[in-house]
Amino acid sequence: MSGGNARPFSRDALYLRRATRSALCRAILGRQDKMPIKAPVIHNDPDILGGTPVFVGTRVPAQSLFDYLEGGDTLDEFLRQFPSVRRDQAIAALELARDSVLTSARSA
Repeated sequence: MSGGNARPFSRDALYLRRATRSALCRAILGRQDKMPIKAPVIHNDPDILGGTPVFVGTRVPAQSLFDYLEGGDTLDEFLRQFPSVRRDQAIAALELARDSVLTSARSA
């Protein structure tokens, strides 16, 4: 992530952002079998980073994508820093996160 893009957040805002990101990652993992995607985008395996959700075929935590975007970096910058993640994987993860947020907002 870019070091100069850090924004000051209150402790409550940081907690909310972390909780939201965690919920999005859980939603992505939990819904991938229900989404019309041909192959899983994110998975977790106890033998890969202790079960941290990662992009399939990589050791890149899904959380990294959200951290980069939250820090003000672009998708292209994320993909440059993590060349093992394909653009279609990153976009699919963002689409799953979007769908999860919109679905939970509609049911609230």
